[in-house]
Amino acid sequence: MKFAAIYIRVSTDSQAEEGYSIEAQKEQLSAYCVSKGIKKYEFYIDGGWSGSNIERPQMQRLIEDVNADKVSHVIVYKLDRLSRSQKDTLYLIEDVFNPHGVDFVSLNESMDTSTPMGRLMLGILSAFAQLERENIRLRTRMGMKERVRSGLWMGGGRVPFGYDYDKEQGVLVPNKDAEKVRQIYKLYIEGKAPQEIANLLGLKYDRLVYQILTRKSNYGIIEYNGEEYQGQHEPIISREMYDIAMRCMVERSFVRANTSEHLLTGLLHCGKCGAKMRYQKWGDKGFKLVCYSQQKSKPYLVKDPDCGQERVWAEEVEAEAIRAIFEFANNYKPSETESLAPGDTISLLQEQQKALNKKIKKLYNIYAAEEDNDILLETIEDLKKKLGQVNKQLESSTNNDAVLAGRKEKAELLLTVEELWDGMDVKQKKHIVRKLVNKVVITDSHVHIDFSL
Repeated sequence: MKFAAIYIRVSTDSQAEEGYSIEAQKEQLSAYCVSKGIKKYEFYIDGGWSGSNIERPQMQRLIEDVNADKVSHVIVYKLDRLSRSQKDTLYLIEDVFNPHGVDFVSLNESMDTSTPMGRLMLGILSAFAQLERENIRLRTRMGMKERVRSGLWMGGGRVPFGYDYDKEQGVLVPNKDAEKVRQIYKLYIEGKAPQEIANLLGLKYDRLVYQILTRKSNYGIIEYNGEEYQGQHEPIISREMYDIAMRCMVERSFVRANTSEHLLTGLLHCGKCGAKMRYQKWGDKGFKLVCYSQQKSKPYLVKDPDCGQERVWAEEVEAEAIRAIFEFANNYKPSETESLAPGDTISLLQEQQKALNKKIKKLYNIYAAEEDNDILLETIEDLKKKLGQVNKQLESSTNNDAVLAGRKEKAELLLTVEELWDGMDVKQKKHIVRKLVNKVVITDSHVHIDFSL
């Protein structure tokens, strides 16, 4: 026999205080079942779960039981106990409950979807529930911005290394690791490598050193949504020390990029475990390419300690990469946009915008003359999505021109790369390869080139 499913959700302690406690909901919903002569019912209780989505344990069990045709009714105390998302609410009603003949009852709103009025009310109330959730999100964002603007920390779990968060005052407070932060800047400015600094100070990996060095909160600034605000917290270092460290970082990046003689440095990836690969000196015979999963120098780069990737000769992989670039260049056919001047992309997008608007208007006229044509509505929605994409591209026309210019540059490089290759030095060849290639994937002796066009 089928039974009624009583679904109960409480997300916070404050909701329990406001009369949404689990026991309060159980009492009223079971009393409703008795009043309606429903003798068999079962509770589905999600305590401490948000209503922003339906990824909740008991909600998933309820969906499974409905799909198994075990449920006759789904009964809740209030509509937002089911979900605060209009999309999820309508999905549950239209795609889960209705196909299995399950009636939905919301006690607080006196709603029963077995009646036409109940179905109408469902759509209206779901819309209001979604609106309230979006308003809460908007108020939260606005409150957060005002908080940061006044110099208080954002709160939450993302507390920078070297600080603790004082909830009462709402500010960051330097802790015992603050001195370690100062040492990181001092050692880096003195010329120590990030991995060496990490080893000296007991940090897990060199990437953490980079993260600490680039945090503006260390000299008193709070970054929020791309903007900077003066924080009320005590700085660990001076702005001058931060600026010196950033200049050192830029200088070292330039040196690293121009001193390596290896053509594919930074582009190599293992096809077996996905880790990066590096050049390793192999006696007097040259260099081999080794997967970082097989190295112990940087544990955070290990993807699979048991990776069986072959160690292949770098010279052979470079030769294969060059051959593949030449072959790609010979077969490459520029797209329509690459034949345009950078400024022409705007007029092209405007033509697409005009054509899409015309199609949408025409389809709406056809839809107005017909009844319940779902296919037409789906087509209109697809066209509106495309129109939205075109509108976004028009809004960022400067970026579009930059992208187009970059593609045109790559297309022009492909036309001459094989002819000019032998006359280039290593620096020029590396520049060309990085312009044209995203990554080089090596699976044993097989080489795959992922091009950026």
